[in-house]
Amino acid sequence: MSGETIGLIMAGMLVLGLFMGHPLAFVLGGTAVLGAFIAGKPMVLGIVINRIFGDVLDNYVLIAIPLFVLMARFLSDSGVTDRMFEALRHLMARVTGGLGLAVVFISILLAATTGIIGASITVMGMMALRPMLQYGYDKRLATGLIGASGCLGILIPPSIMLILMASYAPGLSVGQLFAGAMIPGVLLGLMYALYVAVIAWVRPEWAPPVKDEEQISRGELWKMLLIEAVPPLVLILGILGSMLAGIATATEASAIGAALALLIVIFRGRFEWRTFYSALLETGRTSAMILFIVVGATAFTGVFNITGGLRASQDLIRGLADDPYTLVAVMLLVVFILGMFLDWTGIVLLSFPIFLPLVSEMGIDPLWFVILMAVVLQTSFLSPPFGYALFYMRAIAPPEVSTGDIIRGVLPFILLVLVMCGLIILFPALVSWLPTTLYGPAS
Repeated sequence: MSGETIGLIMAGMLVLGLFMGHPLAFVLGGTAVLGAFIAGKPMVLGIVINRIFGDVLDNYVLIAIPLFVLMARFLSDSGVTDRMFEALRHLMARVTGGLGLAVVFISILLAATTGIIGASITVMGMMALRPMLQYGYDKRLATGLIGASGCLGILIPPSIMLILMASYAPGLSVGQLFAGAMIPGVLLGLMYALYVAVIAWVRPEWAPPVKDEEQISRGELWKMLLIEAVPPLVLILGILGSMLAGIATATEASAIGAALALLIVIFRGRFEWRTFYSALLETGRTSAMILFIVVGATAFTGVFNITGGLRASQDLIRGLADDPYTLVAVMLLVVFILGMFLDWTGIVLLSFPIFLPLVSEMGIDPLWFVILMAVVLQTSFLSPPFGYALFYMRAIAPPEVSTGDIIRGVLPFILLVLVMCGLIILFPALVSWLPTTLYGPAS
């Protein structure tokens, strides 16, 4: 049986399994087993098992994932972001669109300290959505802004997505990806803020100023904001500073982050054994979900490669165009479409074995391509019908906000993500400048 036939069969089984509602990890693993038997090569499963032990269970970098998840949960328990949002809300109360700008700025800070999409969207939604609706914000603007800003966590370091990408991108370290994603991630957040400011100027009834009913002096508010900003800034400095300075590896930095986040919880008087136990359980669930998908995807790509499907897919992409950047555009379009149906974990693990050899073959900077792909993957959380951010927003939104409002609300932010991709293509230094400055030119 030809590689093209095997590829089509395995892709069809994958799509069928997903649309039947089965978990992605088991669909990937089951498709791998069935694909090996259909190809008449059941012996390849032994090779796949060896790959799982070698690429997943012995992968030291992946230890950072549960530690960063634990850090995110500790920081959420500390209540730092609640107080910071309250201070920003009062400071920007009389500014048209001020509440929306506060959401963006707090989301950027959350992204740089948690990196967990569900946590960021839920926290910001619980804090900001009802006040925004209460003060007259347009439902589409409010839900779209919270959903899109919460997704910055997979792009702005420390990001578990970038850690996973580094584990499966030969020649790229976690530190290089963190440095490469820093400027595009923050710039994308600022683009969201600019969009809110423009909307507030053009349609002030969509983002009206807030009547500040509490009598708090601006001096007290600035003092509260600065005090509450210190713990997250210390956390960011401890993680990114130790990594970018070459003091700690990604795994060691994640341990530093988890320890600092726990100290923040203790010093703020928020430590309880019940919440500590809950944090450990949630970390175990989240980490197991991610790593099960890694195992399933490793099995899938192993069988796909050995049976010839991987080579057939690469030949198909090569045949679409001769120009390298046209091929990059095709690959990004594939990622964008996959983002409507799969989460980022499955997309990264399925596409990297196909795309990265082609990128290297075409002489394109792999760091630039991986960061570009990471930006596009922002849309995987926002694109209907299966965008996770849409489900998170639906879960926390009041009944008067319809699912249609949420979907229409995220569409402008999807366009902004694509604009950010265009900027990276036009100005590659947005990605390469900081890694080159810190680590020197790529070899």
